[in-house]
Amino acid sequence: METMIIKDTDGISRAADVILSGGLCAVPTETVYGLAANGLDSEAVARIYEVKGRPETKPISLLVSGVDCLPLFCREVPESARILAEAFWPGPLTMILPRSGKVPDIVTAGGDTIGVRCPDHKMTLELLRICGVPLAAPSANISGMPSPKDARSVLGYFDGKIDCLIDGGECSVGIESTILDLTGPVPRILRLGGLSPRRIEKKLHCEVLR
Repeated sequence: METMIIKDTDGISRAADVILSGGLCAVPTETVYGLAANGLDSEAVARIYEVKGRPETKPISLLVSGVDCLPLFCREVPESARILAEAFWPGPLTMILPRSGKVPDIVTAGGDTIGVRCPDHKMTLELLRICGVPLAAPSANISGMPSPKDARSVLGYFDGKIDCLIDGGECSVGIESTILDLTGPVPRILRLGGLSPRRIEKKLHCEVLR
């Protein structure tokens, strides 16, 4: 397999064709590069696990185009999630919410919750717009290896093993997103990342567990 490399927005439609045909495409975000597949296609998501060597017990988050997608893929959307999405999306915040029936079991590793994030990168946002589906997109690395911050690093892992790569330059934040669990009575940070707890607390007017 030859990995197609896309370097401008004119080629995003070709990446969308890859996604909608069940292929894998590495995508840039402001945090790290992700290895993306159609998040509603169980067979495509299974390829992510296979190519990465990712344990199938480890769930995958979805990249979405904005706050309007929350009720599509989340069974319950608390007001806190809407407030945070309006404030920090696109951006480095992944929110854990109850999954809807549209999300395949393989994405959540059979669990009842789903992580959702809107990435802050114009090329990946355009891909989401054209595809019209959420992207299952863990970091574009071999499991256990460093997360890639540029296209060259992605190719070091997956050249010839994935269908395409969108080269969006170096990631502006360069660390993973903050993961916030909103399924309990008090918001809980599961992973510290590109968004500080203080900014979350200021927006919600409450402390978060860490």
